[in-house]
Amino acid sequence: MNLREVNNKQYNPSPLDVSLSYLKTKRTSMFKRLILFLIINFLALGLGSFFTTDGVASEWYATLNRAPWEPPGWVFGAAWFTIMICFSIYMAYAWEYISNKKTLISLFAIQWFLNVTWNPMFFEFHQMAVALVIIISLSLLLINIAIRYLPNLHQKTWLLAPYIVWLLIATSLNIYALIYN
Repeated sequence: MNLREVNNKQYNPSPLDVSLSYLKTKRTSMFKRLILFLIINFLALGLGSFFTTDGVASEWYATLNRAPWEPPGWVFGAAWFTIMICFSIYMAYAWEYISNKKTLISLFAIQWFLNVTWNPMFFEFHQMAVALVIIISLSLLLINIAIRYLPNLHQKTWLLAPYIVWLLIATSLNIYALIYN
């Protein structure tokens, strides 16, 4: 058989070829989703830091009675960096495993909005009570997402743990600031 005959012959892929092709397509789409969620989540961090940077350096914040367990400033950046990577991975998987995309995106959008609005409410407008309502709402929403999608995402739900733990710490800091100022 010459090359022309080989090229004209219909190619029937083996099951292994089909499986490898499927995995390559699946991996590519997972990577694209991950990049998309990383961009969206880090955009939220960027917007939030726009208010945080000036707020932390302000006289108002410097004179606040703050919780004795408040971590040093660098921990906040490291925590949020880690949280957004884990949350982006979680959302990329969720997009694959959750059939009701409308609910998933709605919950994600509400989470994004609450996350972004806490910073200006606390640091710019000094509305600690409103900020507390926002951060409690955000915490409850993340817990709801974890429970709601646990049957679909199983072990991947642990990717939400850093976010939820950090929100609980941040909520305690917000409560302390509200009570003692």
